[in-house]
Amino acid sequence: MQFWLRSAGRAAAAANARECARVENHRAPKRAPALAALTAALVLSAATASAQAPAENTFDIEGFVKPDTIDDIKLSPTGEFYAATVPLENETALVIFSRDGLKRTGTFRMGKHNHVDDFEWVSPTRVLIGMAQKLGSRDQPTPTGEIYAINANGTGADVLVGYRVAGRGAGTRIQPKKVEDVAAFLVDELPGEERSVVISVQPFTADAYSRAERLDVFTGQRNLIALSPVRNTRFATDNAGVIRFAYGFGGDRVRKLFYRASADAPWKQVAGDDDEVEGMDLPLGFSADDKIAYFRTEHAKGPDSIVAYDIASGKRSELLRDPVADPDKIIYRNGSRVPVGAFFADGKPRTVFFDKNSPEARQYKSLEAAFPGDAVRITSSTADGNLSLVEVWNDRNPGDIFLFDNKNKSAAHVISRRTWFDPARMAPVKPIELRARDGLALHGYLTLPKDSAGKSLPMVVMPHGGPYNIQDRWQFDDDAQLLAAAGYAVLQVNFRGSGGYGDAFVEAGRRQWGGAMQDDLTDATRWAIEQGVADAGRICVYGASYGGYAALMGAAREPALYKCAAGYVGVYDLPLMHTRGDTQDVRSGATYLRNWIGPPEAVAAVSPVKLAAQIKAPVFLAAGGEDQRAPQLHSERMEKALREAGVPVETLYYKTEGHGFYEPAHKREFYTRLLAFLSRSLGGKTAAPAAVAAEKK
Repeated sequence: MQFWLRSAGRAAAAANARECARVENHRAPKRAPALAALTAALVLSAATASAQAPAENTFDIEGFVKPDTIDDIKLSPTGEFYAATVPLENETALVIFSRDGLKRTGTFRMGKHNHVDDFEWVSPTRVLIGMAQKLGSRDQPTPTGEIYAINANGTGADVLVGYRVAGRGAGTRIQPKKVEDVAAFLVDELPGEERSVVISVQPFTADAYSRAERLDVFTGQRNLIALSPVRNTRFATDNAGVIRFAYGFGGDRVRKLFYRASADAPWKQVAGDDDEVEGMDLPLGFSADDKIAYFRTEHAKGPDSIVAYDIASGKRSELLRDPVADPDKIIYRNGSRVPVGAFFADGKPRTVFFDKNSPEARQYKSLEAAFPGDAVRITSSTADGNLSLVEVWNDRNPGDIFLFDNKNKSAAHVISRRTWFDPARMAPVKPIELRARDGLALHGYLTLPKDSAGKSLPMVVMPHGGPYNIQDRWQFDDDAQLLAAAGYAVLQVNFRGSGGYGDAFVEAGRRQWGGAMQDDLTDATRWAIEQGVADAGRICVYGASYGGYAALMGAAREPALYKCAAGYVGVYDLPLMHTRGDTQDVRSGATYLRNWIGPPEAVAAVSPVKLAAQIKAPVFLAAGGEDQRAPQLHSERMEKALREAGVPVETLYYKTEGHGFYEPAHKREFYTRLLAFLSRSLGGKTAAPAAVAAEKK
């Protein structure tokens, strides 16, 4: 269920994001001119804001407060331009700059809480942009369903589809763009065509049907090409751009996959959760001649596989299946919909190719040899395949971007995510495996302070948010590196319900909030003690969102195990999730709450607000007043329950923040307060004072 749980009610979620955007954008221009900060974001120096050396037993946290230089970057089809998403304080802009001289040629931004969520070069000089809303730094971006476009030279910026499309006025005969409240998403950029793409369009109605349309990326004119047979649809095209698959679900969250042989053929259901077959098929692409369809197939036991399906004969052939991990990102043949391999994300990311003779397999082999010990991913290539943009990262390095010349086998550095971190001084991350009390295999990561012996350390257990289908990965993790710099070992475990290890592993977490999911964290903590890594008398638990819930539940269920607990934008009153927050806004979201977390009458008993008397360790809570995912009311009720139970509790609330803090002053204070709180129980380092005191708003 990897994709489906995250995509429920996209159009309804886009409708909610639309309302937020309407509130925000009457206060700011729709496309403000580029600011000096945007240029600075691309050329950040290695210096931090602290002008003096930190005092003894403190360290400078400024590098963890600043955003990355870039989020994503892609090369244009001819190699003349780069386009990159640049995170600002509480928005994400798109910046286009020339490959020759790295001169900025265009900028696109929409103002506070508006984020360029995804973008694609749809011609050598035009970029298509999908927007999203994030009211907090820990939010998953909620797509607004808007599609914009901009030329590489900064001209021609326009909204093509979405609620902000405006008509040309009454009496105007030619109205190329439709004025309607819909959510639209890119399906196929149609390589080789410079004016048209295929998009899906869905009304702003809960669990609505979608339609596929051809969109002119200059005028916004749309033409219908397919109607969906299922709600909440994702379409898949063949190599000619013809819609061949439609997959989705209704309010009951039962997924269905439909197929048609041609643009004129009727739809036929070929898979679904209600079938008696072993697992759901999710389409990945087609062979070059469109005779073979490729699926990611779920299984009743074990991880997902990649399967080739011969359309004419109906024969299925398993191409790739790992004994432990699901396929992660799929690797495609350059400029096509033909899959050739996949990444696997258990431990250090690795590539496996079922088409071992493909140019991509040879290219990755060459790149991995050039960057030993690092993970490597090609983000984009020129249409002729001569140049590739390559991201290189590891557990101690957030990432460097190189331009790789595939003919000359040479790489040139383009930009780094964060120049201010020296990888040689960061903490190493070790993949781990253990067994839960019921025998289930669990995987996770152990971050150890730089140059430590790795024994008898104070430790912070850090459960991830989500929780379903989210997984901790081998990468540079801000919070883990911050805590390791303070002297702590950091334990992250992919408890049952996490993604990446098969559908059965996700299902094992169904309705296990406070149950087996919590047991997995406890078992991992005790494992770290048994391994000699953690000092049993110096362990705290800290997490955000669901991780905040798990932190407080850990303190309630295991009062002798944890010396303190910190919850950041967490949920602590589970019945409240059914009445407050964005998850229950659509029918499929309400179904998700009941089926995966539990009905209100069943989850009260595993709500930390009801178990405050069992908590013996001090607690730190932080929340934002604009949080729509985990409203601040959760933290306020938890605080009240703790005070009534006589439990020491500290709080940090910002009424202007959402699901995670954006503003640097707020992030700085949160990290400063968190480190001071942990230090009182575990004895680690605290944050050095900032060069200029941040005034609390």
